[in-house]
Amino acid sequence: MLTKHLAPLDGESDAPLFDKIATDLRRDGFSINANALPWHIAQALLTHSQSMHSQQFETAGIGREENYNVNQAIRSDAICWITGTSFAGSQWLAWCQQLQDHLNQKLFLGLFSFESHYACFQPGAFFKRHYDTFKGDKNRVLSVVAYLNKDWQQSDGGELVLYKDEQDTKGKKIHPEFATLAIFLSEEFPHEVLPANRQRLSVTGWFRVNQFNG
Repeated sequence: MLTKHLAPLDGESDAPLFDKIATDLRRDGFSINANALPWHIAQALLTHSQSMHSQQFETAGIGREENYNVNQAIRSDAICWITGTSFAGSQWLAWCQQLQDHLNQKLFLGLFSFESHYACFQPGAFFKRHYDTFKGDKNRVLSVVAYLNKDWQQSDGGELVLYKDEQDTKGKKIHPEFATLAIFLSEEFPHEVLPANRQRLSVTGWFRVNQFNG
């Protein structure tokens, strides 16, 4: 069984990474860490995502509730929300809870909840430049992306491009290699996902503040 190969969560061993993320966020507003997500969690997420039926994924949209719409000229990936019912999902959510607690302690962010989904970009799929906050809904504070792509080559494309502001046209490219972790302030950084030449898998999530306070 898969569970036999998964190590238990250990917040102590992740403390140096969590401290680095907090330092980076305080200084730069983002933190990029290659090979950072614990291997057993990244592998479990990859295995689970590959075992899922394509019908469990839905075409991704933009906005929330009455403002939600599907526009494949802006984004063309497919997503599946993580509820924690799978072992892989529960491990990921528990790890993110530990990170949330640590960042609240270090940075006093008031993070209250976390939501997350798998994202599958088929060859040629993309997500044009955007912010992770919705109009009239400012409760997303931190965006988190964990990549699940083994042996990813530069020629495969599919980079996340993080721009420092609206005027930035060059941006910082993040290679979507297995277990790489990217975290950034949701309201501060416009970003995009470039088309890839092979299937590109990731987990994307958002730490949120209380809707009534944020």
